[in-house]
Amino acid sequence: MHFAGLLYRALNPVYARDPLSGAGAARYGGRFNRIGRAALYTSLAPETALREANQVGTLQPTTLVAYQADVGPLLDGREAKALVPFGMTPTLLDDPAWRDRMLSRQSVPSHDLAEAALARGFAGILVPSYARAAPPDALNLVLWKWIGQIKLVDDANRLGLKP
Repeated sequence: MHFAGLLYRALNPVYARDPLSGAGAARYGGRFNRIGRAALYTSLAPETALREANQVGTLQPTTLVAYQADVGPLLDGREAKALVPFGMTPTLLDDPAWRDRMLSRQSVPSHDLAEAALARGFAGILVPSYARAAPPDALNLVLWKWIGQIKLVDDANRLGLKP
């Protein structure tokens, strides 16, 4: 599949100076990237991005950005049939213990899926939001390859990144 349109990301302000880097995900790992693998976690709606970035406790300082995207090919993680070639199921994607496994250096099935999808040429995966209290239609697009496929929307240069 392919996606063209706006994506949203709620960043820790520490990473706001380089909102296309994926450095935070590489440093700490995520559900769909092992530590050391850069990834860009985006959402199809701003409220989903905010929910994703603030899953623990109360709202923390957050920088919300938008990207104009034209990305693909994408794995549709909402479709059980699309996951079968990767030995994955929707239940395994939703595994609440993925972080514990990662931190204890155990195999994480969603990491294995990401690496296999990358090896097959996928730029990312479209998945439901697994954030607590996320509505059923909340979607995330996690990208492993995005250079040249997305552009930060900052016409007024509010982040001060343009000369």
